Amino acid sequence: MDILHLVDRLEELFNESRPIWLTHSVIVDEDRMLDLIDQMRVAIPEEIKKAQQVIAQRDRILAQAKEEANRTIALAREKAEKTLEDNEIIQSAKMRAEEIINQSRQESEISQREADNYILETLTGLELHLDRLITQVRNGIKSLQDEIYAIHKE
Repeated sequence: MDILHLVDRLEELFNESRPIWLTHSVIVDEDRMLDLIDQMRVAIPEEIKKAQQVIAQRDRILAQAKEEANRTIALAREKAEKTLEDNEIIQSAKMRAEEIINQSRQESEISQREADNYILETLTGLELHLDRLITQVRNGIKSLQDEIYAIHKE
């Protein structure tokens, strides 16, 4: 179940709760609250699994970029070896092979940086999302604890 949907249901439960006169506390249906908390405990690991899938996707992208770079390098070397006709052609082929190798390395590094940036942005967004959810859950728990304390104090 989507964690945001669960947060919406938690908020709905809070809004449906009866206020306690002259306080900032409300009476919440304990069974429904505990049920929502249990569902959140199940849903949050799903969000973590999604983050792990994003990391695995990044690793696949990096592996593909490295494989492509290696293929390009191998092709460049093969091409250079085939053009050993005279000294001028050899020098030209060596220079071109080095350019291809350098370009491949640069493209591989760019692909890796882009993949890392994508993962960083995704994980940062997920972290912010989870922090907000944890704060909301903690606020709900504190509210309930304050309510319970107030009830027992009376």
